Amino acid sequence: MDDSTPKADSHSNIAEYSVSEISGSIKRTMEDVFGHVRIRGEISGYRGPHSSGHAYFSMKDDRARIEAVVWRGVFSKLKFKPEEGMEMIATGKVTTFPGGSKYQIVIESLEPAGAGALMVLLEERRKKLAGEGLFDEARKQLLPYMPRVIGVVTSPTGAVIRDILHRINDRFPVHVIVWPVRVQGESSGDEVAAAIRGFNALQPGGPVARPDVLIVARGGGSLEDLWGFNDEAVVRAAADSQIPLISAVGHETDWTLIDHAADVRAPTPTGAAEMAVPVKAELQASVAALAARLSGSISRALDTDRQDVRALARALPSIDMLLALPRRRFDEGASALGRALQLNTADKRQQYERRAARLTPATLHRQVMEKAQQVSALATRGERQIERRHDHLAARVSNASARLTLRPALDRLARSRERLQGLARRSDEVMALHIERRRRQLLEAGRLMNSMSYRNVLSRGYAVVRGADDATIVSADAVSSGDGVSIEFIDGRVNALVTGGTPAPRQAATAPQKPDRKKSGASKDQGSLF
Repeated sequence: MDDSTPKADSHSNIAEYSVSEISGSIKRTMEDVFGHVRIRGEISGYRGPHSSGHAYFSMKDDRARIEAVVWRGVFSKLKFKPEEGMEMIATGKVTTFPGGSKYQIVIESLEPAGAGALMVLLEERRKKLAGEGLFDEARKQLLPYMPRVIGVVTSPTGAVIRDILHRINDRFPVHVIVWPVRVQGESSGDEVAAAIRGFNALQPGGPVARPDVLIVARGGGSLEDLWGFNDEAVVRAAADSQIPLISAVGHETDWTLIDHAADVRAPTPTGAAEMAVPVKAELQASVAALAARLSGSISRALDTDRQDVRALARALPSIDMLLALPRRRFDEGASALGRALQLNTADKRQQYERRAARLTPATLHRQVMEKAQQVSALATRGERQIERRHDHLAARVSNASARLTLRPALDRLARSRERLQGLARRSDEVMALHIERRRRQLLEAGRLMNSMSYRNVLSRGYAVVRGADDATIVSADAVSSGDGVSIEFIDGRVNALVTGGTPAPRQAATAPQKPDRKKSGASKDQGSLF
């Protein structure tokens, strides 16, 4: 027997139902009677979608209220999302919730209740986004003057894209990339936002060129037709765009929220194309005018510089004037050079004679002998020191050998003997080096003595005249006619008799005298060393 069959009461003829039975019957009755309905009322108790994605709220008027639910799959597709306090028209099915003895409407679509409600919703959304700073002028970017690539977000089949392309080709042909989107309907807002973010995601130098400026365009229409461009996702995408963005939605009198977030608003799509690119012909004319001005400026500057150079050239002195003073100084220096050389030679001669007077062969011989004696004394002292050291070490070795008879003593004795022999060798080497150094010094002193000896002068053709007492005659006044003299050459002496000249008393030269500088150059018998 079926449980749903009413049971008769023993005391009454009224049928008996369970709670579930009556709740299910009411649910079926309401769904069959009402079906799909449109309810107009004010949104109340809306706190956003639940964590599950479903939305729960109420719709009310001045006398009653009804619970409403929007399932997750439907909520994501709603063109107009519910907002607290908004009067909206909901379309859906009326049903009951048996677990709470409530009735509710399951909403399938939601739209504002007339244009006035849309305007209120638009104004509230505008205030909200403006409060977040998305419309601030500080966020606006400047448009590039000459973009290479332009990205257009619009429908690929409408007249808008044809107007934009035609206007760009007329003014300044550039590469245009079109991102096709729906510009009307429930999904238009999401598609426009995705297109703006997609253009910004392109990398410079990639396979698809990154645009330098974006144009979001649509033709005119009603508020409902343009509502996709008031979508919050579109406004945030436009505000976050790193590429300068031009909004060209609707006619000049149509305003949408993307117009506030865009960097520039164009009254029409054609106006957006004119803002994006300059006029090529005007640019060419401007470049030609600037080139002509530049050429004229360069010519005038060259003429001015040429005149300045000529004026400066006239003010400059001639080459002869510049070289007159240096030439005079050169001539004066050249004329004084000969005299300066003579004075320098005379000064050097005096210095040489002073040093020669102090340096005699006897002095050099004495120094050489002293050095030789020092070397001999050092050699003798070295030999004596070596002998004493040898005797001392031999005595120590003898004493040690007398005291020690063990093998270690013999080893130490052998090492000491080797050390003594090494010291002897080193002493011999040191003495040899010292004697060699003294010998070289003696040889150098001998060479210096030979170089200063008068015999080197005799080898150049000079001679020494000596008197009868073998004293050197240095002056013509020291001899008289008839005196006997001896003349010493490099290879020997010859005797001679003085003839000519004025007889004078014989005066022997007792000591070497310094030559007279005034008469040394005038002597005919013996010339100057210089």
